[in-house]
Amino acid sequence: MANNSRTRRRGRNDDHPAIWVGYGKLVKLFRERAMMTQAQLADAVGYSYEQVASIEQGRRPAKAAFTDAADGVLEAGGALRLLQEDVDLARLPLFFQDFALLEAEAVSRFSYDALLAPGLLQTEEYAKTLLSAHFPPLDDDVVDERVAARLARQSLLSRTQPPLVFVFIIEEAVLHRAVGGSAVMKGQLQHLSELVGRRNIEIQVMPTSRAAHSGLNGPMVLLESTDSQQFVYLESQDQVTVISRREQVSEFWMRYGMLRTQALNTEESAHLIERVAGEL
Repeated sequence: MANNSRTRRRGRNDDHPAIWVGYGKLVKLFRERAMMTQAQLADAVGYSYEQVASIEQGRRPAKAAFTDAADGVLEAGGALRLLQEDVDLARLPLFFQDFALLEAEAVSRFSYDALLAPGLLQTEEYAKTLLSAHFPPLDDDVVDERVAARLARQSLLSRTQPPLVFVFIIEEAVLHRAVGGSAVMKGQLQHLSELVGRRNIEIQVMPTSRAAHSGLNGPMVLLESTDSQQFVYLESQDQVTVISRREQVSEFWMRYGMLRTQALNTEESAHLIERVAGEL
């Protein structure tokens, strides 16, 4: 899908997302109108001077707590709050941002993952290990921002208005890939076990004994929106495809239905996850 103005970045490689820069300029404008220094604003909102300076310069994104406090202190009339969603979105990799918008509006999300635990189910340590392994290497601050963005997306798991239903099919091999070592992986498996208990989440494990099935062609995410539109999201090596044509989408939904019948059911999957975690 084409990038929109919210995801467009400035020219140089070392620049930060344009929305962070624009947000920072707006904070500076309201601060100067209020005749406050950066130090005074920092004291008023409970942040350090360095943090406020970084936000104004667009070097770091504002979190919701800062935005809420600053909007009130500076009497911005909601202007800063209006930008917060876009500021948060820009913390995600550029290739993923359009899909994140679709995901945020979905009422159901079904996925199949063959290699790793899905991002929505990852612990902080598991996610940081994966992002730290990116090549070419990412700067430490980029890793931290992407981990924070990944964890923030997980609020979808507990959204109630409207509720969002999840089905995750993961290969059994995912349970045995010791990402980050035994301690990190044990924590990840325990986290999966806790999530299985939620009424809106189903986790199914595809056993290795199922030697061949159509999911082996690659991972997939199937979404249905509030207006009953359906989408398929495919990603490989940071390259994405979003499919919306009804005929193609229908094939993926049928394929996914078959995968659900071939995978272990939720109870069997939960027992397997617990067993593997106990062996670490």
